[in-house]
Amino acid sequence: MREQPEQQAPPVQRLRIRYAKRGRLRFTSHRDFSRAFERAVFRARLPMAYSSGFNPHPRISYAGAAPTGSASEAEYLEIALARVVDPAAVHAELEEALPPGLDVLEVVESAGGSLADRLEASHWAIRLDPARLDRAAAERAVAAFLAAGEIPVERMTKKGLRTFDCRAAVERLAVRDPEPDGPDDGPLELDVVVRHGVPAVRPDDVLRGLAGIAGLDVGPAPLMTRLAQGPLRADGVVDDPLQE
Repeated sequence: MREQPEQQAPPVQRLRIRYAKRGRLRFTSHRDFSRAFERAVFRARLPMAYSSGFNPHPRISYAGAAPTGSASEAEYLEIALARVVDPAAVHAELEEALPPGLDVLEVVESAGGSLADRLEASHWAIRLDPARLDRAAAERAVAAFLAAGEIPVERMTKKGLRTFDCRAAVERLAVRDPEPDGPDDGPLELDVVVRHGVPAVRPDDVLRGLAGIAGLDVGPAPLMTRLAQGPLRADGVVDDPLQE
């Protein structure tokens, strides 16, 4: 009979971490990031708790990862530790161990419950190319999108090509002005709040919906940035999931 593996002690502390994907590191896939983060945990010598079984691995739970190619200021994960440590020290150590562009923004003690369940919606900014369209065209497309009862889009998933309604998940969609201190002809942005669901509606799905219903052409690779991710308030604002 094969000898049973040693059972690991349960974690004594859980920390929740918010991090950003910026610049060229926005093209990092979730798998690439998980490998980079595990290496950073090793270099920082964090007292990680490990799973039991024949192949123990550090207890790291990822939640709500942004699509590859999207920038984000609101990515989240949770780590389990074998002894109690100062969250501020973990913040500093991980920031030192991760490459620039994968930036730790906040580390707090877990308040319990499921982190993933608190990620109900995402707030996105989608940069528009002023050479392709003006504000009036963007606003007409947004008005047509919001007036529609249903907007089917297609996307290739792990289970094959799927068709789903991208309109129902959109809580807010508007054209945002250029930055106040920027040039008058600076790029506009689409301001989007999307409720999470299955399948998850992503910002590129919203762009396909705008193209389908109004012919909006934003170009081949618009910059999409997740600004926030967390509980969705009744007024459409996405709250901080690390604050109870």
